[in-house]
Amino acid sequence: MPALFPRNLILPTSLNLFAILCSTFYLRSHHQYNLIEQEARLDEIEGTLRGHIGLIEDALERIE
Repeated sequence: MPALFPRNLILPTSLNLFAILCSTFYLRSHHQYNLIEQEARLDEIEGTLRGHIGLIEDALERIE
């Protein structure tokens, strides 16, 4: 009876699966890092916009 999975393919297949697993974890960590950086940039932009809105509201109050 022939083998379902030949012995000479075990090592290359294992290496391929290991490479896919490692690249998946690397891409996941890189994606998480980018999400954290994006959130920090958006928080900075939000603070800047709130500051500008405050300046505009103060100017409107002086005009009235």
